[in-house]
Amino acid sequence: MDYSKMGGAKKPSAAPKHGEHKRQAPGGKAAPKAELLARMKAAAVKKTEK
Repeated sequence: MDYSKMGGAKKPSAAPKHGEHKRQAPGGKAAPKAELLARMKAAAVKKTEK
């Protein structure tokens, strides 16, 4: 059998072998854009009042 034609070994994955990295990332949806803009405007107003 000609092993030189079979290709090399696969590179190891960068992800850890356990599932902890999956639990760290939140799985929910992002907040709506209108809500984000409202929070940003409120923060800007609060900052200018100081």
